[in-house]
Amino acid sequence: MNALKKIFGGDTRQFGMIFALVFLIVFFQILTGGITLTPENIINLFNGNSYILILAIGMVLVIIAGHIDLSVGSVAAFVGISVALIVRDWGVPSWVGIVIGLLLGALVGAWQGFWVAYVGIPAFIVTLAGMLLFRGLNQLLGKSNTIPVPGDFQTIGAGYLPEIGPDTGYNNLTLLLGLAAIAAIIWGELRRRKAAQALGADVDEMWVVVTRLVLICGAIAYATYLFATGRPGTSFPVPGIILAVLVLVYGFITSRTVVGRHIYAVGGNKHAAELSGVQAKRIDFLVMMNMSILAGLAGMIFVARSTASGPFDGVGWELDAIAAVFIGGAAVSGGVGTVVGSIVGGLVMALLNNGLQLMSVGADWTQIIKGLVLLVAVAFDVYNKSQGKRSIIGLLLKNFGSKTETKAA
Repeated sequence: MNALKKIFGGDTRQFGMIFALVFLIVFFQILTGGITLTPENIINLFNGNSYILILAIGMVLVIIAGHIDLSVGSVAAFVGISVALIVRDWGVPSWVGIVIGLLLGALVGAWQGFWVAYVGIPAFIVTLAGMLLFRGLNQLLGKSNTIPVPGDFQTIGAGYLPEIGPDTGYNNLTLLLGLAAIAAIIWGELRRRKAAQALGADVDEMWVVVTRLVLICGAIAYATYLFATGRPGTSFPVPGIILAVLVLVYGFITSRTVVGRHIYAVGGNKHAAELSGVQAKRIDFLVMMNMSILAGLAGMIFVARSTASGPFDGVGWELDAIAAVFIGGAAVSGGVGTVVGSIVGGLVMALLNNGLQLMSVGADWTQIIKGLVLLVAVAFDVYNKSQGKRSIIGLLLKNFGSKTETKAA
């Protein structure tokens, strides 16, 4: 058990969700007769949920800062249909339309951020109004019609890495991408270990480091194999590349920058953060604007995958994004959460959807099960922490001797 503690030590909530994700994969793989881990299903699962995972990245920053955004689905639909109309009617190149869409998302975010940060209206009310406002604008602009987008625009939502090099039976770029990820992880782990030794800090034994690297790199290698052997002419999807870049960028921002530390400070105790010199209003403004930019990007990716913008785009997206963030370990009261945890939470929800669909479970029961999963996860966290006990994730790892969480949500 001590060995497991060393290998899986760290954030018990985050690792607990990874174990839960692995459990669901094995569970559905058995019940579906091996269909879950086929290359075709993994590619479909990833493509069908990439826009929700992008929304979860922005939503976790909003929730860490102590707010909530109910408008993301409507904002995504509004930006999506606006860009579709601009590309179709103005005749601008697709890349120009994408830039305009991001700028439009920034303007929407600045509008909502102004009311939250500088007027002082709660984000719940501002974004509830925004949900109605931008849903109405979506209907007004599109006149309840679908607006098609050109083929080159569809690349950001339905494109794949191209085939290059000799015919190996695999997608060579996908293999190279997987090898690069494995090399980066090994290099980063060894670099951190060397830096810690230079400072005289305690480091894990080499067998612990090797075991951890084997597990992580093995998972990446298997995922690479699945993507590289997908349907003929396909490989790792372009939305996956966009998502990976966003995870790296926002993971760095939240863990290694002053802005990231200030977001956690504002969410943990806004008054204390202000006394420490943190510009809380500026942070509130930035997280709201950033959320709308990512909502605009998610909307464009969905439109690109669907080949057209429709009147019902974005319906219910905010609920999926919020659920992903809370299942991924964010605290209801703010100040706690990670980008990686939100991605894992989003994958848990995506796998539930996918697995239940493969088992021919109806949409009604799927919604019931997802609602219960969210409610139970958050309720157990809130109850156990109010009693001074481990969270639900801590309970999953109590036999591993994991550290007791010190920060209450």
